[in-house]
Amino acid sequence: MSSKRLAIVDLSDGVQVEQSFRVADKQLRVNRQGGKYILLRLEDRSGVIAAIMWNADERLFERFDRRDFVLCCGRTQIHNGAIQLILTSIERMNPSEVDLADFERFDHQRSEDHLKRLQQVLDSLEDPALKAIGEAFFDDDDFLEAFRRAPAAISHHHAYPGGLLQHTLDLMELAAVVSVRYPKVNRDLLVIGAFLHDLGKIKEMSDSGEATYSDRGQLVGHIVIGVQMLGQKIDQVQKQSPELVTDEMRYHLEHLIVSHHGLMEYGSPRIPVTLEALALHHLDNLDAKIASYLNVLETDVSVGGNWTNYNPSIGRKLWRG
Repeated sequence: MSSKRLAIVDLSDGVQVEQSFRVADKQLRVNRQGGKYILLRLEDRSGVIAAIMWNADERLFERFDRRDFVLCCGRTQIHNGAIQLILTSIERMNPSEVDLADFERFDHQRSEDHLKRLQQVLDSLEDPALKAIGEAFFDDDDFLEAFRRAPAAISHHHAYPGGLLQHTLDLMELAAVVSVRYPKVNRDLLVIGAFLHDLGKIKEMSDSGEATYSDRGQLVGHIVIGVQMLGQKIDQVQKQSPELVTDEMRYHLEHLIVSHHGLMEYGSPRIPVTLEALALHHLDNLDAKIASYLNVLETDVSVGGNWTNYNPSIGRKLWRG
């Protein structure tokens, strides 16, 4: 099966497909006429593709689960500037029938390199309290294993295993650079804020490997979870050094987490009211937007010309000259 399959990234318009995929997500939906269909997100190590099975029913829907390998027959087509797959059949496969290397999206070596670079940035902190908080996270083996594998999102930006680590490292390095330009911005506070801001996503996403949210993620969300995770590490630090982390520092760190979405309508319980929180919000938005736009450029299927197809998720075409 492996030698015959095309990687998702290599699929083009109008290709007849009969090969293995892994189910990242599945939904049973009803169209305007009352007919049922299955909407899927299929994946391999190269990426994710949307797929639709028309004229489906509950029996077919229940024949396979998320994370199962499936044999799909169908044809590719372009929809809103992206490749999707229209299926004529889908069957569950035994894992022994596929080459698992085709589906392993986690890059172990890149993860090691990113963790080393991230620890170097944390080691550069001069504030002993902030440095101790960073060390408390890095001394937690369970946290590190989850952190290195977690995606930063279900879709949009950094939506792949290791994406959260990539996004966090990029943001911390941006914070270190920007703080030099603005002396009134506390460098250490901004850098540790970049480290902390999305850590709750480790618990927000399902730890089963599914591209979906956990129950806790649905009910609570990564911002509140992140504040809870921070509180646990501060408590650990204070057991060793009771006076090291002041209440004021705790509040500023919590504010960085709860305000990083920028606006309440975007999910932040508070809007940024410190220089560090303002900088963190805009740097976070910059890194996420650049990553999502790069993904559009990399996956666009228009042929020739200087422009991508119109992409509804970002509301525009992009220049790719």
